[in-house]
Amino acid sequence: MPSQAAPFRYFANPTRAAREAMAAGRLGAIVTPKQGNRLPDVQYWTADNGCFGKGYPGDQRWIDWLRQLPYDRTSCEFATAPDVVGDADATLARSLPWLEPIRAAGYAAAFVAQDGLTVTATPWDVFDVLFLGGSTTWKLGPDARALTAHARARGKRVHCGRVNSWKRLAYAESIGCTSADGTYLTFGPEINLPRLLGWLDQLATRIELPMPYPPATSH
Repeated sequence: MPSQAAPFRYFANPTRAAREAMAAGRLGAIVTPKQGNRLPDVQYWTADNGCFGKGYPGDQRWIDWLRQLPYDRTSCEFATAPDVVGDADATLARSLPWLEPIRAAGYAAAFVAQDGLTVTATPWDVFDVLFLGGSTTWKLGPDARALTAHARARGKRVHCGRVNSWKRLAYAESIGCTSADGTYLTFGPEINLPRLLGWLDQLATRIELPMPYPPATSH
């Protein structure tokens, strides 16, 4: 597995069961416009736009929400620019005007990679974190792996969205992702929290495991 300067981080909804782990720095919290979460005592967190789902308030209301968040921005890992699920061209058009305003508001800007994005079309110089979104098939395919490799070579962090199993978590880490998020704790948090923390402990040991998906092809 790729060596990393910091432990792999996982972001989840700040459920009551997860708050002790978040305060200890074992998990990070996600806040979105729709959730309206009150951020508990955490060491790190992220602001997600909520475009995946039905909670996105619109571009201007989203940036206004981001600017007024009362939380410590130095502990925020990134804020995601608006995107269009499954469409790289539409995401480029929508995201580009907002990446610099995110930075100006005091956040690291995350650009969400969607189906069809190529290395050459990616606006590498205007964002801080590459966020692997898109369909499941695309996210697990060679294009997403190539983008991850290029991002890491440029010194950028890579985040993988919708990671809700050990198989997906191990895969994300194996290709070079530095963090992930998911809704795994939303359902049965008392049971799933120990499982999730155990998975993260396994990643921290750097045990070599078989890659659960086919290796990347040259690109």
